[in-house]
Amino acid sequence: MPALVYGMILFAVPEATSIPEQIKDRIFYLIILSTLLIPMISIIGLRLMGTVKSLHMPEVKDRIIPFLITCIYFFLTTYFLYQKSDLDPILWQGMAVILAAVVVLTLITFVWKMSAHMTGVGGLLALVLVLARSFSNFQPLYPLILVLILSGAIATSRLYLNAHKPLEVYVGFASGFLVCWWGFSWIWP
Repeated sequence: MPALVYGMILFAVPEATSIPEQIKDRIFYLIILSTLLIPMISIIGLRLMGTVKSLHMPEVKDRIIPFLITCIYFFLTTYFLYQKSDLDPILWQGMAVILAAVVVLTLITFVWKMSAHMTGVGGLLALVLVLARSFSNFQPLYPLILVLILSGAIATSRLYLNAHKPLEVYVGFASGFLVCWWGFSWIWP
């Protein structure tokens, strides 16, 4: 989801940031590498070492170490972007909002299992709505429709696969949405 968030910020709403066009691609690839590929490889490594029993992580206890590792990678990405804040502070601020959603998810995971997938897509919906409210030339209809379809598809698949109960899906979506609505509204009031 961070790649989709930064794709929206960097490419769909160019006026949302002052990042020069010539480095937007590099920033986008950095986000993909540090928030998707490296965490994914780390979690697969944990599975191969036997630390994580299954990549599906059906039990709460199976999710704690991978989620903590994800928090660390997201924190490091936020810190790196903070160091580059001379480009545009929105870089680190956007990542800080995403980090906050992942930290909330991880803290809840210590006591209860909720859908990380739905947390992410709830945050993406919040971003689309905040961008629509904040930038008059952003046309939110198609992004909004796509996010709603994606939300429904993810929720349906999580329930169909018995990966979550309905309440876990709803709470995940709501928590991602609320954290990101507040955070992105702070960035673009």
